[in-house]
Parts: sequence; structure tokens; C-alpha cells
Amino acid sequence: MLISIRDCRHSKKDRQWIQDVYGEYMEALSDLNTGLFSVIGADNPHKDEIFANWFANDQSHPLVILKEFEAVGFALVSRQRIPPAGERSADFFMSEFFVRKQYRRAGVGRDAATLIFDRFAGEWEILEYTRNPGAVAFWRRVVAGYCGGSFVERSRNDEIRQRFRSRPAHR
Repeated sequence: MLISIRDCRHSKKDRQWIQDVYGEYMEALSDLNTGLFSVIGADNPHKDEIFANWFANDQSHPLVILKEFEAVGFALVSRQRIPPAGERSADFFMSEFFVRKQYRRAGVGRDAATLIFDRFAGEWEILEYTRNPGAVAFWRRVVAGYCGGSFVERSRNDEIRQRFRSRPAHR
């Protein structure tokens, strides 16, 4: 199974694909009943503004996740995250990460995350809400595997945060 990622900032086709599957992503998040995602759901009138920021902001990196040559997910890596008081900002933050349901539990997400971490070498922060135990388990497993358990995890205000340093890909 060949997994790859593609920068899609300048691809109208990739941008349209993300917009087309964004409703699936929001539906999966709304199933968590956190009360956070109904405001920005698939029918949100501000959806165009959200995507405009993804693709125009030079501090964000929208990516399409591919299995072979088929788009199966997306990620949004961002910078300039305002850290909690007393902490320094990470270099990179996983703002969004989605793999379509039919491609989950086959290593697609893990392999895509590894490619993303290698591509954006530096200090990372991943955040999950405690009401999303699937995401918490996924990111704990992926981050621990990626950095051999050398990461810091904090729990605060119904959020779990993992911080770690990624390495540049060696080719």
C-alpha cells in the first residue's frame, strides 16, 4: 500500500475534493457530541471563508492524503499557534486531520502522519479533545511509535496535547 501526501495549495482539483468531503469530516466530529462542531458544520455559511484561509494563509499547509493515486484524506498543518500562558509555541500544529472511514484502521493515517512529521521537521503539537477517545488513542499510538515514546503529554481543560520533535526525512 503506497501512501503519499501532496501539497494542494495551488490545486483547484484537490481544493474541491477537500471541500466535497469536508461534510464527512464534520459529520464524524459532530457524532462526538462535544458541542464544538455544530457551529462550523458542513452547512456553515462561513465555510468558504474557512477554506479561503486554508489556501491563502502562508502559515498553513493544506495536504491531500493519497493511497496509490486516490485521495483518501486531508490534513492541515499550521504555524503561529498561540501557546497556553507560560509555554512556548510549537513550530507546527496539526490543525485538521481526516481519513475517510473506509480507509481507517489499515495504517493509512499512521503512514500519512509519519510523512507529514518528516516533511515538517521541528517541534510539533497535536491536540485532541477528551470526548474523542478514538483520536486520543490514535495520536498516542502514532506519536509514541514515531518518536519511540520520547514525547510530552499534557491534559488540561478537556484537551490532550502531545509535544514532540520530528526529524527530517532521510532520502
